Amino acid sequence: MKNSIVSFATACLLVGILWACQQVPMTGRKQFVGLVSQDQIMALSFAEYKGFLDTSRVLPLTNPNAQMIARVGSKLKTAAETYLIQNNYSEAINGYQWEFRLVEDKTINAWCMPGGKVVFYTGILPICLNETGVAVVMGHEIAHAIANHGRERMSRAMAAQGFTQIATVATGVITQNEQLMNLAGSVFGVGVPIVGVLPNSRMQESEADKLGLIFMALAGYDLDESVAFWTRMAKAGEGSQKPPRLLSTHPADTERIANLKKLIPQVRQHYATLAK
Repeated sequence: MKNSIVSFATACLLVGILWACQQVPMTGRKQFVGLVSQDQIMALSFAEYKGFLDTSRVLPLTNPNAQMIARVGSKLKTAAETYLIQNNYSEAINGYQWEFRLVEDKTINAWCMPGGKVVFYTGILPICLNETGVAVVMGHEIAHAIANHGRERMSRAMAAQGFTQIATVATGVITQNEQLMNLAGSVFGVGVPIVGVLPNSRMQESEADKLGLIFMALAGYDLDESVAFWTRMAKAGEGSQKPPRLLSTHPADTERIANLKKLIPQVRQHYATLAK
């Protein structure tokens, strides 16, 4: 009888896991996302974003660098939307409310929350070096959001933190749950990292690298700058006990750079001419 109960429970768990999985539209990879819905992840994202802006020094659009962030954002937004429409994935950005902000902060970091909320820290600009370097980072971060990586990481983090029942977050107002808001901040790259919340997987990174290059190509940017940027980022993390925050979730290594070098000719051949 006991074995029957265990088998039934195991079967239920497997069904729940399968139910909670979907495919990344652009790659077909299966991802575990079902512990938080698209509406819930957007609500968490917008609430976390508002809280961040309320406690940060956001530079006005009269600032030249803030203008650059907004300019790059506009180009990549158009490129991403064009790509999604052409490939019948436009539903991936339903409910997006794009914003592109620059904050005064020495931290080497940038992120794009689900829903299109993009923030750059002034600390990363010297490594970006120029507008194309900004496009490398922004294209990559936008790709993470569009590929539902934030929702995937949130579901994994919730499972690691004991949110094993979907009903736990399916009822009530999700943004009033302090534990979930803390998880969201960590997952989105804003809050303090939480034990058990893993960085982006290599598969997520590969997806974001490729999609980011496609968005850059469609926006008319030089794809070779991606290799130059990640080389600079890797050097920024050398010899430091506390590497740049971006490296905690976006590992820069020789494998990534080698992969980018392989991807660039493919992406350039298929997408760069469409930008002209």
